[in-house]
Amino acid sequence: MITIISGTNRPGSTSRAIAELYARMLSERGIANRILDLADLPPDFTSTALYDYTGKNEAFNKLTGMIASAEKIVFIVPEYNSSYPGVLKAFIDGLDYPFSFKDKKAALVGLSSGMQGSGLALSHLTDVLNYLGMHVLATRLKLAHIEKNFDGTTITNKLYQELFEQQVEQFIRF
Repeated sequence: MITIISGTNRPGSTSRAIAELYARMLSERGIANRILDLADLPPDFTSTALYDYTGKNEAFNKLTGMIASAEKIVFIVPEYNSSYPGVLKAFIDGLDYPFSFKDKKAALVGLSSGMQGSGLALSHLTDVLNYLGMHVLATRLKLAHIEKNFDGTTITNKLYQELFEQQVEQFIRF
């Protein structure tokens, strides 16, 4: 099972739409998948599910269970202040250390309104995932100017379409 994380808690986000696109591409290839949308996190999870409260928030536990049972994980990562969203870091901090990511495989997709395509965010996240023992696919998608290259359901940029296809195929074999 592949879990696809929509890496922001912003409701109705472009990250969620890209996660749905990734899920469709995997499903078309017969690969079981599911989406974990950080918009589904309990609003108070940093004070009711972490540290001394580990295991006590059922809504948070449901989401962490999707990580524990995943064989592979795709991270859809918007750029927030030249890095990845703090809510993604807080979610990762709430996972069972060091077992949640250890020896699992990840693919990263970055998106931004600017011209960087979330490259620095993907670099930061790769460092954290490597520290946690996760193996990250070398092909990282960096989707710059996302609003010009994605219509809400389809990638409209031919190069981005090709890169998406390549990453999905590589990740399946990874």
